Parts: sequence; structure tokens; C-alpha cells
Amino acid sequence: MYDAYQSYADVSNRLRLAAASGERLARLWKSTPYASPLRCFEAYCELVSLAGFTHARPDYGITQLSTHNGAVVDVLEEPVYSTPFCQLLRFTRKDAENLPRVLLVAPMSGHFATLLRGTIRTLIQDHDVYVTDWINTRDIALSQGVFGMDEFAQHLIDFLRFLGPPAHVVAVCQPTVAALAAVSIMAEDNDPAQPASLTLMAGPLDVSVSPTKVNEFAVSKPIDWFRNNVIGTVPRMLPGAGRRVYPGFLQISGFMSMNAERHANAFIDLFRHRVEGEHEKADRIRTFYEEYFAIMDLDADFYLQTIETVFHQNALSTGRLLFKGRKVTPRAIKKTFLLTVEGEKDDICAVGQTLAAQDMCGGLRPYMKSHHLQAGVGHYGVFNGKRWDNQIYPVLRDHIQNSL
Repeated sequence: MYDAYQSYADVSNRLRLAAASGERLARLWKSTPYASPLRCFEAYCELVSLAGFTHARPDYGITQLSTHNGAVVDVLEEPVYSTPFCQLLRFTRKDAENLPRVLLVAPMSGHFATLLRGTIRTLIQDHDVYVTDWINTRDIALSQGVFGMDEFAQHLIDFLRFLGPPAHVVAVCQPTVAALAAVSIMAEDNDPAQPASLTLMAGPLDVSVSPTKVNEFAVSKPIDWFRNNVIGTVPRMLPGAGRRVYPGFLQISGFMSMNAERHANAFIDLFRHRVEGEHEKADRIRTFYEEYFAIMDLDADFYLQTIETVFHQNALSTGRLLFKGRKVTPRAIKKTFLLTVEGEKDDICAVGQTLAAQDMCGGLRPYMKSHHLQAGVGHYGVFNGKRWDNQIYPVLRDHIQNSL
């Protein structure tokens, strides 16, 4: 499967490069009227060059920040901790001093951590932000071993120990399970590095609540079906040759099939806006798909364990989730303030699935737990966009401040 995809990708990439060259030439030679043939040709070449997956992480591109008072300050980006599977990146204002340290846990769901670019840009207004910049699994040598849910949670524990107290965790979507597990284990061990606050955003903590199409598909097949039908082997010409993975091209194709008409219309709109000279609108669509089509593979162990424990067993909410053979007990958390955030129109993690963490963390006093349901947003809008900036982020910022 993977060999066939890579062979197709190698051929289509040449076509996309040719289309990109055609786009540049047409831009140089096009005539003035908006509906000129060259303008149409340029727009067509742009569609062809954009319509394909890439496997390299885009740049974060966060070099400056407008502060609350309107000033522009430089932003520092630097790697501070590395493992074969992840690089911990620090983003902070160069003029900042003694800001709360936030560990932003990005999902491993087929996209790079750059999908949280807007989340990071907002957080660094008031925080010293550390991002889990996961490395594309197809670029990791087989000799580095496998990466499963235990390894994911252990990474978070190691990162929190590296940051030292008091730190704060913000987990987005899929890693909310690992984040809650890691904090639970640290609490049970009375680890001095356990975080001051934990924010869980739009995550599948209890998938028995209002199951979505994603949930229903995950439980519609036995685990052996996933193992036999969606796991591939990294081709021999790549650094991770021989590694068993869930390919990113399958994950993104699945997501797109859920909203195929919307994606098709977006490409039609891109063509129309470009031909009509509405370049700002066209650029917004192009920017989104350049990020959306940058894909990464998941280690087969991590993917299959996620399907089995999160979706088939609903292990966290039923008390059956294990970390290295130890039972995960969220009730052990007694010192970490908890905030859960959901989107009213989320079609991936439905309303109630993240809220369930409030009951799981029964060891926390009531004043240490809070919940925010954001009206009018879907999954992506929980952590990106105007409502994230103006309505969700202030709640999160106050939550972190109140935990200090």
C-alpha cells in the first residue's frame, strides 16, 4: 500500500512542480483584464500545484507578536529538549520575564504541530510556551524502537520534569487522554513536577457520550481489521524504512471524505477568487490547504493502541486504562486545577466527551474544576480563530492565573 502511494506521489510531485512553474510564468505574463486566459491558466496551475500531500513540517512563521497595548515585539523560537520522536520547542516574547510556563501538547493525528500555529500565537501573549513538535514517524529509523501510548505519556512526564514546577498543560484533541493519564500518574507518585493546571480541549475522554462519525467508524471494525487494512510499511528509500505506520495520507483522506463537498467547493472558490482578482480571499484558502496537506505518519503501535483503548474499550472513563501496567486513576489528582473546553458544533469530539473529565477527577475540590462550552464553533474553532482568541483564550488565561 505505502509503496504504491509513494510511487504515485513521486510522479505527481513532478506534475505539481511543473504546474507551480506555470503559475509563476503566468503571473509574470498575464494581461490586465481579470478574466484573461492567462489569469485562468494561472489559477488552474495553482490548483494543480496545491492538490497533493507533502511530508515535511511547514515553518511556524511566528517571528513577531502584537501585544495587548498594540506594541510589536519579537518572538524567540528555540529547541530546548529532543528525543528521537519529538522536539520540544519554546516560543516566547523576547521582552518577557517570568511568564507562566505552558506545555502545549499537539495531537498526533496526521498533521504536524504547526496546525496549532494560531493557538501558539495567542498563548505567547501572556505565557512562555513549549510545544510538542512531533517528528514524522516515517523519518525515524526503525532502530529507535516503537512509539505507543505509554511512550506518549512518558514524553509528557519527562517534559514536565524538564520544565519544573509550576508548569501548566494544555492538551488539544487526541492527546487529552495521554495528558490526563500522565498527570494522574504524577499525582499518584506525588511527583513535585506535577502541573499547577491542566486544560483539556475537545478530546475523546469518554467516547460513549454522543458518539460522532469518527467514533462510530472506529468501533465498526475489529482491531484486527485496522491492523490488516490500514497499517503500512515505510518504503526502503525513506529514513524510517521498515517501520510499521498508519500513513498520514489515509488519515487525511478519511477526514476529507467526511466533508468532501466542502473541500471541493473550497477549491472552486479558490479558482474563482483568483480569476476575479480577490487575492486576499484566495490566499486564505491556499494557506489553509498548504497546512492541511502537510501530513505525518503515526507509529502503528500508537495508532492501534489508540483505536483499541480509547474507542473500543473506552478505557479511561471505565477505569481500565493502563500506563506501563499501572492502572491510571484520575481521582489521584488533588493539586492540579482542571479546565475542560468543548465546541458546540464539534463533529469529531462531541459535547460531553471532554466534560467527562470533571467526574473522573473526583479528587479535586469543586473550586479547582471549571468547564467552558463555546457556542458556534466546531472542532477546529476550539483552538483557532476569532472565538478562540476573544472568548476561549481569556477563560484559559484566567484558569492558569488562578492556579498559581
